[in-house]
Amino acid sequence: MRDFVKVMKALSDPNRVKIVKMLQHKMMCVCEMKEALQISQPSVSKHLKILEDADLVANKKDGLWVNYYLTDGSRSPYVASLLGNLRHWLEDEPDIEELLRKIPHIRREEICRR
Repeated sequence: MRDFVKVMKALSDPNRVKIVKMLQHKMMCVCEMKEALQISQPSVSKHLKILEDADLVANKKDGLWVNYYLTDGSRSPYVASLLGNLRHWLEDEPDIEELLRKIPHIRREEICRR
């Protein structure tokens, strides 16, 4: 039951759900998520740590960048089921629609120059 509760708690925050929805569409670094969500870098990092601990999100280093992506859920039936369902859920929510319109225009190279 502990794994189930960990996954449910990880998805109990609106910003973490938004991160999952964004990562369904592309791998992103922290600075891109920060820009899309309009929250601080430490907040994004904290949310990502919770999502990683629940095995919803993983990362890989690519030069200077650390790219975050959704796991395949192979280590947890709860993660697999929820990620599969989340692909279809919330797509018509105004907050999610707005985020999905923003992310193609967010360029990490431009953000990091600021």
